[in-house]
Amino acid sequence: MSSFDEGMLDESWRNAAVADGFTLAATGDLLIDDVLLPRLQRESPELVELLQSSDVTVGNFESTAIDLAEFGGWPEAEAGGAWVISSPRVPQDLAAMGFNLLSRANNHTTDFGVQGMRSTDNLLDKAGIVHAGTGQTLAEARSPRFLHVPAGRVSMVAAASRFEVMSRAANPLGQIRGRPGVSALRTTRYVQVAPDQLAQLAAIRDSQPSGSIRPSIVATDETTGSVTLFGTTYVANPVAGSGIEFTFSMHDHDRTEILRNLRQGKQTSDFAVFGMHTHEPGNYSPEPPDFLTVLARQAIDNGADAFVGHGPHQLRGIEIYRQRPIFYSLGNFFFMINTQQPLTPDGYEKAFTSDCRRIAEDDRAESITEAEFLEHKRVYGVFKERIWYESVVAVCRYSNHGNLYDVRLHPIELHWSPARDADRGIPTLAPAESALRILNRLQELSKPFGTQIDIEDQVGVIHVQGAVSSREG
Repeated sequence: MSSFDEGMLDESWRNAAVADGFTLAATGDLLIDDVLLPRLQRESPELVELLQSSDVTVGNFESTAIDLAEFGGWPEAEAGGAWVISSPRVPQDLAAMGFNLLSRANNHTTDFGVQGMRSTDNLLDKAGIVHAGTGQTLAEARSPRFLHVPAGRVSMVAAASRFEVMSRAANPLGQIRGRPGVSALRTTRYVQVAPDQLAQLAAIRDSQPSGSIRPSIVATDETTGSVTLFGTTYVANPVAGSGIEFTFSMHDHDRTEILRNLRQGKQTSDFAVFGMHTHEPGNYSPEPPDFLTVLARQAIDNGADAFVGHGPHQLRGIEIYRQRPIFYSLGNFFFMINTQQPLTPDGYEKAFTSDCRRIAEDDRAESITEAEFLEHKRVYGVFKERIWYESVVAVCRYSNHGNLYDVRLHPIELHWSPARDADRGIPTLAPAESALRILNRLQELSKPFGTQIDIEDQVGVIHVQGAVSSREG
């Protein structure tokens, strides 16, 4: 008897069941403040056509859409780096651009609290955009969401390894209500150091004042051979001479539940997308953390037809695994950090004590406008380099079984320079010189994954070996 005869699903559930030539347009983070479609249509109509002509257009909505005149909540004391806000008109504008599927699990989901999360989700619902990764309970946040397009039924599961502590959703238990929030994948970072360095760290740990470290931590260190110091766990690097490296372990229950929901989504749909938001090992790293390569392949093994990563605000490499694409990060599509107005008091205070000390020390600090403040913060802060303002739109074409024919990588630039401050972060298809620079960089980032990217007419193309469209004979 077959497994199907025994009541188990036939293995054919892993295959997609979409129309031949099905297309998915994948983008990165969307930090957008207001309506932009008319401008994109005027300045880069070909870019709009890419979004609107695909069967599914997916991105990560990393903002809070609220009407401050009616909003009953407030900015949380802790945000995902900044308090990112969008006009309530944005969801409808994104739908008109062609976006119909969005990830919502990220570190900015609750910048304006649960009320802000609910407002955003409600506005996306009204705009007809399917979104995944948030919910009133953990079960709801992790559950697959479904998009119906003429080419098939599409499911999406989304999660985040970078999130604010108060953002993590939880299930009810007995009389305790569930907690609204995001689908979180908890990870533990281990810092690998040379054996002699580990011994030095152990000596520092053991010289701390009596009673300042829990006995259970010392006991765990003794059992595992690790050293826990000031909240960081260090272990010996197994490769001699490798220097300091990071390695991560995934919370196994989180990982198992996320993959189970992904599998459930695929088993009840024709095509499955997994959205993953991560900053590890750090936003400045062009390489993904070790756990992400494991999770991405496990996601494909559990039915995902595309793994769409985002979070570090810059491009990372592309892998083709089992004829499915893995985008470790697609950087930014909208990155309008210079027009994030109005600003919260916490935003000013945070900048005055870190990125913008020069402003705080300036006699003109009290008289600068919000726009002047944001540009000064950008120049002297984190996001001043070109890499944050260059990316691609990845258009993936599939067979009716979900195997890739090809991926076409359309370079975009987000008005890094020269630009008016109000233009920065708004995408347009990149001109020739910029396009080649972006694609050359992406070629290098993808080589470790064995991915060859050809450049054809200023577009990157990944030809998948053995994939032939029935339309091409």
